[in-house]
Amino acid sequence: MFQQITLPYSYDALEPVIDALTVETHFGKHHAAYTKNFNDAAEKAGVADMDAEALLASLDKVEDPALRKALRNNGGGFYNHNLYFSTLSPVAEAAKAPTGALLEKINATFGSVDECKAQLSAAAAGQFGSGWSWLSANAAGDLMISASPNQDNPISEGTGFVPILAIDVWEHAYYLKYKNLRPDYIKALFDIIDWKKVEALYAKVTA
Repeated sequence: MFQQITLPYSYDALEPVIDALTVETHFGKHHAAYTKNFNDAAEKAGVADMDAEALLASLDKVEDPALRKALRNNGGGFYNHNLYFSTLSPVAEAAKAPTGALLEKINATFGSVDECKAQLSAAAAGQFGSGWSWLSANAAGDLMISASPNQDNPISEGTGFVPILAIDVWEHAYYLKYKNLRPDYIKALFDIIDWKKVEALYAKVTA
């Protein structure tokens, strides 16, 4: 059974960047629904024993098109939100910049952390409609910035990369506080993105 993460902070802990009602609704309603629907679809498809990453990477093996679509949408929603919420920390606790191997790779790939953040922000702001932007890595340690519509991600898109940082630009992620000002939300989000957690995911992908 696929498990929604337990939040390592209270609903109000991300204020003033994200308000408590948004976190409660986003996590307790939207993410919970994706998790339930993903489990239901996985049971029907007979793939409930698979790892979520492996399942999303092999959706073309699911013969029933309706189940394949349900797994892609709800499995993506489950996986994407687990990643998103797990890499956030309260403003006072979040590591504001990467260090070590990830910092070295970011500098080598993008020139600087600021440029990496600028490209991530541009990908998020430029995603038409609902979706995500990503910083992803592959086993060789290469980095990639991309954007995906709806609940797709670099795994389900077959890129060979695994996301290590997610920016959710579905309106339910920010609209209560930021209304239609998506770029303001994206800019503020970097105050609660915890780069120590992103570093840990980078180390896991490249181990």
